[in-house]
Parts: sequence; C-alpha cells; structure tokens
Amino acid sequence: MNRRRLLTGLAGLGITGGSAWVALNGLSGNDGGLPRQVTTMRAPGSQSGSVQVPVSDTVTVIDLFATWCSPCAKQMRALTKAHDEYGDDVRFVSITNERIGGTLTKGDVRSWWKKHDGQWTLGLDPDSEVMSSLNAGGLPFLAVVDADGTIIWSDRGVTSIDTLRSKIEAAKQ
Repeated sequence: MNRRRLLTGLAGLGITGGSAWVALNGLSGNDGGLPRQVTTMRAPGSQSGSVQVPVSDTVTVIDLFATWCSPCAKQMRALTKAHDEYGDDVRFVSITNERIGGTLTKGDVRSWWKKHDGQWTLGLDPDSEVMSSLNAGGLPFLAVVDADGTIIWSDRGVTSIDTLRSKIEAAKQ
C-alpha cells in the first residue's frame, strides 16, 4: 500500500472521529454535565447575580428560549400557568443563549420577558453551555429535574400545561 494513501486515510479517520466527538460533546472543554452556574439578570421575578442549574434540593423546570423564537413565546403560556400553580414548591429557570450586545440589549430581553409574563429566574448562557449539557437540539426546550438533580424528562418544542404538570408531579415523587 502506498504510504501517502495510508496517511491520508488515517488523517480522514481522525477528522471524522474528531467531528463526531464535537457533535456529541460540544466544544466547551468541560465535562458537559449539569449542574452549571448561570448568570441571571434583573427582570420581573428575577434578580441580577447567578444561579446553579438545576437548583439544589428542589424540583427545577429548565426552559431554554430565545426572544426571536415564536414557539418560545407560546411556551411561556404553559410555564406561566405552571409557575402560578406551583409557586415556591418548584423552581423555574428560563435561560436564553442569545448574546447581549450589538443589536440585542438586556432591555430587549426584559421587554420580551415582561410581555410574556415571566415572573421567575431569568438566565443568560451566551456560550450555550446549558443547551449543550442538556443535548437540546433546538428551541424551545424544557427539562424537569428532580430534587436529587436527575433529569426526569426533557423535550424540544412547545409543551402543553397538562404534560408539564404531569412531568413536574413525577419529579416531586
């Protein structure tokens, strides 16, 4: 066998394997798992600072969204109902991976949040670390995590209030 062909074949395998690893694990250089620290912003129901996702020792609903995402706006209806029903018994954390600066400001995110009745923790994840950790393939994306930190359920797309309620109840058991 020609040595040049052998080296070309090995290089191709390395590139293919590396691409597959990045597709499965992302580029972040960390272990890819939860929990994660997320920067939070001041908005209705949210304070500026940071939060661990999922929140320790409590059922946590993690909502991944973007202000440009019309299905994400629809998802807010079920989240608002669930938040109103569960109150402090369940922690809700909505996280956008949009980058603040340029054409998008924190004021824009706050306006969207207020328009869609957000009243819980609002996080910023511009490097998409939480999205990568959850293997979310798109938006909107919801995950329900039990008090031990185990992901009970996750789904991409708009989820009904009935489904969200049933997943929260399963996580509370």
